[in-house]
Amino acid sequence: MYGFSTALSGMSFEQALSRTVAALKAEGFGVLSDIDVQHAMKEKLGVEMAPYRILGACNPPLAHQALQAEPDIGLLLPCNVIVRQEAPDRMVVGFLDPQVMTQLVDEPSVKAVADEAERRLRRVCLSLGPPAGP
Repeated sequence: MYGFSTALSGMSFEQALSRTVAALKAEGFGVLSDIDVQHAMKEKLGVEMAPYRILGACNPPLAHQALQAEPDIGLLLPCNVIVRQEAPDRMVVGFLDPQVMTQLVDEPSVKAVADEAERRLRRVCLSLGPPAGP
């Protein structure tokens, strides 16, 4: 598996998005990019879809450590987080597992950064709700 997630209910998409950004901030992550996939699909293809955002989350000290260890690691940054509406009353927040980087980069110091990023992102996930899926 390449990620982990949680599901939220009893709130709007915007509330789920706001809670996710706040939880990321509490763990030292800022949002460098925010891609509104729903809007892009409507604008580019004329396709309707449920709300779906891709957040590019970055913890500057961890990103700096990773870039010092492997300058081309930027190809795998930032940490992607999705917030999507699965049903009218169910939002899913998913996180790319930073351990995916360690499968592509054979550098021990990158593993240490991925370990710390994973710990922090899993805390974000748990702060939002119980893990979803298997």
